[in-house]
This record gives sequence, C-alpha cells and structure tokens, in this order.
Amino acid sequence: MATKTRFAPDRGLTSRMVLVMFLIGLLAVAFIAALIAFVPTQSLPIVLIFAALLLGAQFFFSDKIATFAMGAHEVSPEQAPELHAIVDRLCVMANMPKPRVAISDTPVPNAFATGRNPDNAVICVTTGLMRNSNLTKEEVEGVLAHELSHVAHRDVLVITIASFLGILAGMVARMAFWFGLGGDRRNDRDGNAAMAQLVIMLVSIVTYAISFLLVRALSRYRELAADRAGAQLTGNPMALASALQKITGDMAKIPQEDLRAAEPYNAFYFAPALRKESLMALLATHPSTEKRVDQLIKISDQLGSNQLGRR
Repeated sequence: MATKTRFAPDRGLTSRMVLVMFLIGLLAVAFIAALIAFVPTQSLPIVLIFAALLLGAQFFFSDKIATFAMGAHEVSPEQAPELHAIVDRLCVMANMPKPRVAISDTPVPNAFATGRNPDNAVICVTTGLMRNSNLTKEEVEGVLAHELSHVAHRDVLVITIASFLGILAGMVARMAFWFGLGGDRRNDRDGNAAMAQLVIMLVSIVTYAISFLLVRALSRYRELAADRAGAQLTGNPMALASALQKITGDMAKIPQEDLRAAEPYNAFYFAPALRKESLMALLATHPSTEKRVDQLIKISDQLGSNQLGRR
C-alpha cells in the first residue's frame, strides 16, 4: 500500500490475492494463445482492442461504473451529516484518505466499497441501511469499517482485475456464437471454420468457469478478512456481528424483485442480497452468516482476554 493504514494487515488475504492473480495471469496467457491460434487474422485485432478497452474501463472507471450500475449518487456532508461523520471518524482511526461517500436508493439494507485505490475510492450505503431503525450507530460503524478495510487492503482492485478475464471470456464466447469468430463458413469446404468456432467457444467457456471459481474463492476469503480488520479497528466485533445478523434477517422482508435487481452486485456488498442455499458453497460470493459470526465471537473473546491481561 502507498499509505500504511491502521487496519490490521492480513497475510492470508495478501497471499491469496497474489496466488489468484498469478493463476489468472496463467489462464489469460493460455486464453490469448488460443485466440491467436484460432481467431482469423482479420478478426484478432478487433478482439484484442476490445479487450484492452474493456480492461482500461474496468481499471480506471470501476468506481463510476459500479455507482452508476447501482443507482448511487455522491452526497456532501451537508446532505448526509451523520454518514459523513462516521466515515470521517473511521478514516481518522484508520489513518487513511477519506473516500467519496455515496447513497444508493434501494430498500435492500447494504453497503459496498469500490475504487482502484484509497485515493479513488467510493463507499456507498443504501437507503435501506440508512433508514433501518433496528441498527445502532455502533452497528453502522462496524459495517462501514468492514467496507473501508476492503479499500485499505486493495482487494477491490484485485477482484475487479481478476473478474475481467471471466467477463472477456464470456463476451468472446458470445461473439463466437453470434458472429462466427472461427472464420467464413461459406467459403470453408473442410469445416475448419466451424471447428475453430467450436474450439473458441469451448476455450472461452472453460476460461470463464475457472476464472469464476477463483474470483468466488477470493471473494469469500476477503469478506472474512474485512470482518476481522473492521472488528479490530473499532474494537467492537459484536456490533459488527449484530449488524450482520440484523441485515441478513431484514433481507427476508425485502420484495423479491428488489433482491434480484441487487443480486448481480453480491460480490461487492457487505451481505449478499440473495443466498441460494441449493447452490454449492463454491459458487457463493460470501461465507455463511454463521461462519462470519463465529469468527467475530472468537475475535471478541480474544480482545476481551487481551484487555484483561493488560489490567
């Protein structure tokens, strides 16, 4: 990190981010090699330029893309004084630059952080969270500390870059299906163009699947890491555990259409908008609420023991 914050460093998270980026890099090399081998010469520059533009947009404009997609708008201290006061306090405690603050108009009680680095970050809270009378100030503070730790640890950037390959592979598969990237089948007597098109689609699907699983695995771990860092910064892990349980419980009261609209952004949210119990844990963006609460209880016990030991 350019600026050392007071968020507890997490070697487990760092090592996993390095490993995922290494594996994604290897996968990208294999994917590009397959494109070079099977995509016709006249089409290859278009695909590569498209990939470069997509990566550039994700890297430089991820914060704007995320806030626009979620219908969020930035708010000033005058517009949201309580929210800004909590963020100000946490940033001073964490010794980190204050991110831009935004509010998303949705009844789903949640929060997320986005941006490629602490100087270009946005922390967003939904109106469903802000208007939730069940949450105490300490619980909201715990949620925001969790989100700020994502910015401090830069796992938002890693998730954004790691997700790029899967997005690209999915788009290439669609292009191969709809536009025939394998070549012109009208002038192909031996069926080579059709075979090339099939190979491109298969390689893209495999690349998407592997990238998807890697990103999901990192996403689950980074949520546990953010819980740990946020709880240790505030010194109040049980407030974060309580907020997590209340928010998860409140999801059941939200109309299904609102939850489905928020579901594509689960990887960025504090708690998933929809949890499909029938899916394997490998496909989840977040660890179970029970696992997260159990971890916070252990942290609370450790902090209590440390405080007793200092007396």
